[in-house]
Amino acid sequence: MAEAGGGKERLLRAAVEYVAANGVGERSLRQIAAALGTSHRMLIYHFGSKEGLFVEVARTMEDRQRELLSELDAVEGDPLEVARRFWARLADPVLWPHERLFFELYGRALQGDPAALPLLDGIVDTWVTALAGPMERAGAAPEVARAQARLGLAVARGLLLDLLATGDRAGVDAAMEQFVAMYAATLPR
Repeated sequence: MAEAGGGKERLLRAAVEYVAANGVGERSLRQIAAALGTSHRMLIYHFGSKEGLFVEVARTMEDRQRELLSELDAVEGDPLEVARRFWARLADPVLWPHERLFFELYGRALQGDPAALPLLDGIVDTWVTALAGPMERAGAAPEVARAQARLGLAVARGLLLDLLATGDRAGVDAAMEQFVAMYAATLPR
């Protein structure tokens, strides 16, 4: 729990933990603030609105996922094993509340919701850059690596939507494995 009046970073950490444990639901900003041990005024001060808070939670989770990708790449080195292990982490049910929030905010931003629009800043490019790195280190030309990274991002997001909608973990895992196998065929030998 954050203390009343706690700093922005402490409140954000508490909000990330809260969303992970409870999802978003139809909670009011006052209810969220109470759960975080602060006031709704402090959340408005730091994040502007409930949606602003949720955008920051989604960005924080995206940053953590990119950090995990970087850590896996540093340990594994093999981009195929990195992809498999990264997918296993993304598809973990523990992350489903965050992923539902991400897709909800993404849709709202695409509809022009001013509170959600900031989520679109770098929503593709930051991932393309992060995903292209391992591919380039495996020998792919930079332009090929970026195109493959964009495709991989689209596949992963599509499969996450599928997983959240259907709960068919075996089916989406099989589809991701098929994608990884197709990607493996494109790597320089």
